Amino acid sequence: MTDLQFRRAALPDVPAIVGLLADDRLGAQRESPDDLPLYEKAFTRVEQDAGQLLVVGERDGTVLATAQLTFIPGLSRRGATRAIVEAVRVSSTERGSGLGSALMRWIIDECRSRGCHLVQLTSDLTRPDAHRFYRRLGFVQSHAGFKYEL
Repeated sequence: MTDLQFRRAALPDVPAIVGLLADDRLGAQRESPDDLPLYEKAFTRVEQDAGQLLVVGERDGTVLATAQLTFIPGLSRRGATRAIVEAVRVSSTERGSGLGSALMRWIIDECRSRGCHLVQLTSDLTRPDAHRFYRRLGFVQSHAGFKYEL
């Protein structure tokens, strides 16, 4: 994994990121790579928000992984800052290779370097393999999550 590089995503990465988001059963239902202008507009909003970090993992110039981090300062937990990790994706050709573990270690280190006290994430209930992966990394399934779709 020494040939991997993790970095802040740039606008030219958007097509590859959207491809990763669409590259699984759930993503295929909710993503539309043909609507690239919508994703580029969203990327601009993410990029302009200081509380957001959209990350890619690449090897030899090919984007193979992505995740989005949101940093939230708060009053609870004695004024702790928490990071929320969303949209974690690894190319289907790389799953099981250790790339996902390397990405999550990089994310945890980045959160620690920004003074976060907590890293949290959600994972769809239909992704038992992902749940095992996160538990293996030390994440604890401690809460029930709720969504209200608008």
